[in-house]
Amino acid sequence: MLNTPKALRLHIALMGRVNAGKSSFLNLITGQNVSITSAHEGTTTDVVEKNQELLPIGPITWLDTAGLGDETDLGEKRLEKTQSVWDRSDIVLLICEGNNIGKYEEEIIKEAESRNLPLIKIFNKADKFSCEGDGLKVNSQDLSSRDEVLGKLKAELIKVCPEDFINQPTILGDLAPKQSHVVLLVPIDKEAPKGRLIMPQVQAIRDALDNDQIVTIVKENEYIKALENMKTPPSLVVCDSQVVDFMVANTPQNISCTTFSILFARLKGDIVKLVEGAAAIKNLQDGDKVLIAESCTHHAIEDDIGRVKIPNLLRKKTGKDLIINHVAGHDFPKDLAEYKLVVQCGGCMHNRREMLSRINKCEQAGVPITNYGVCISELKGVLRQVLKPFPQALAQYDKI
Repeated sequence: MLNTPKALRLHIALMGRVNAGKSSFLNLITGQNVSITSAHEGTTTDVVEKNQELLPIGPITWLDTAGLGDETDLGEKRLEKTQSVWDRSDIVLLICEGNNIGKYEEEIIKEAESRNLPLIKIFNKADKFSCEGDGLKVNSQDLSSRDEVLGKLKAELIKVCPEDFINQPTILGDLAPKQSHVVLLVPIDKEAPKGRLIMPQVQAIRDALDNDQIVTIVKENEYIKALENMKTPPSLVVCDSQVVDFMVANTPQNISCTTFSILFARLKGDIVKLVEGAAAIKNLQDGDKVLIAESCTHHAIEDDIGRVKIPNLLRKKTGKDLIINHVAGHDFPKDLAEYKLVVQCGGCMHNRREMLSRINKCEQAGVPITNYGVCISELKGVLRQVLKPFPQALAQYDKI
């Protein structure tokens, strides 16, 4: 589980005022010198991420943030980094100096409440400050206390751990019966990692195997032959979005089919809302701005799907002179008012909370949002066919 993709990990943010001991606490919990610690305020600048296997909870990503109340020259920039962590946090640990709950601690508590995020108070520096109250008493400098603190922290985390982390939703396991055949149509393009498949494909394979399904993996030039060789038709076919029109054209209508990106639209976000967003494509006009948001920061090649293919398809389909902007990684505009559409990638590098947060931000700003798979399928005229495995999303599409 140490190799579990970050997007499938429970994200726990360590927050508090400057010099409350967040980094020391992380070092204690992990048993490693993950973060630099110092008596000087404002040591942590960028968000420090550390993966850990925390049994019996599972794979964790710790997010060590810069503290509130930083009055140094870099304080404002550090605060911006800290604020960005809210969108991808599943649980917040509020690190305090003892049970001192002041202005900055109240700000964190209020923000967590507004986002319905579980919050656990850590009363740090127990050797120096009063620690009475509803918090976990800790002295993070006492390395001998690690096992005791870790045991108590696990107990608290289990109480508040989100249900969708404990009971991870399936990717495709519920879309085909056990022992049935699932075909994955996997083109090998220039952006595929050498010697490996991309993450959504690997995760889909594992999910199918976990659900006792029989998996066949083929490239597009072997797909038709593979279907001909099957005595029993497959229950489900899944393809990469770039060959969705080929898949639909060559798959019998009685066989359900969809794309990896649409599977992730359901897994990571709100597939109905993303289908609604695709309807905005037909309303785009000359000069409208479209934001394309990628989870990863890969090097874009000459026919990159987000930088080249989708912009070209959008302009061709609409016949309009569109302005296309891009963001990558965890960057996402605070002000979305200038955009008429947001096209988010499948989100394999983001956790579900961050994807839902982006959808919510767009909804609050009145800006339609869709994702790569839904968008490409709509632009190629096959969205209705690839939504058949998802009745609720299909019903919404038929209303639009």
